[in-house]
Amino acid sequence: MVNLIKKELKLCMHPTAFIFLSFAVLVFVPNYPYEVIFFFSCLSVFFCCMMARENGDIAFSCALPVKKEHIPLAKMLVMIGLQCISLLLVGVLGAIKGAILPAEQYVNQAGISANIALVGNGAVLLGVFNLIFFPNYFKKPDKIGIPFVIGAIIVFLVISLFIVLRWTTPLFSNILNGVNSVHTIEKVLACLIGLLVYLFLTVTSCKISMKNFAKVDL
Repeated sequence: MVNLIKKELKLCMHPTAFIFLSFAVLVFVPNYPYEVIFFFSCLSVFFCCMMARENGDIAFSCALPVKKEHIPLAKMLVMIGLQCISLLLVGVLGAIKGAILPAEQYVNQAGISANIALVGNGAVLLGVFNLIFFPNYFKKPDKIGIPFVIGAIIVFLVISLFIVLRWTTPLFSNILNGVNSVHTIEKVLACLIGLLVYLFLTVTSCKISMKNFAKVDL
């Protein structure tokens, strides 16, 4: 498994996967729907899988002396690592923004503020994408477009839901919104719930993907 992960890092990582991590700085853009930042993590998954397809990585991996079900697991573990880095960067940069900018400049008119609750929202988005994209991708590894388009549509629907909740519910507009120093416990709980949802959806996605790939005839 360790060697497969090394192979993924050395041979299957598209440059955009690292470039998109830097997009966490978008939390400093005023009045921006910050959940969109996490979509770029989904886009990096697409580019990495497309690069793997064009280079014949799946057939090469299956020729290695490894268990077949470990092939999708290794790829997903690398992608999960990138997603976790993205979540961490957004949380850290959001905290820095709250510390250096006046409260009135921290308010986001396009959605929730760049606080720790945003990390929970992002975790939910990534978990939903993982559950949709990876099981469908590993059914037919040469067909990447349709699973990604479906996943992207669902992700943007969930983003739209978060934005609507921001303006229509007191929980999101008054408690989960704003700087981390206000309603801190509630924001931390929202983040933890989002991370648990991400963990559940991603583990489920891994299990389904491994089963689906085991049935693929290469």
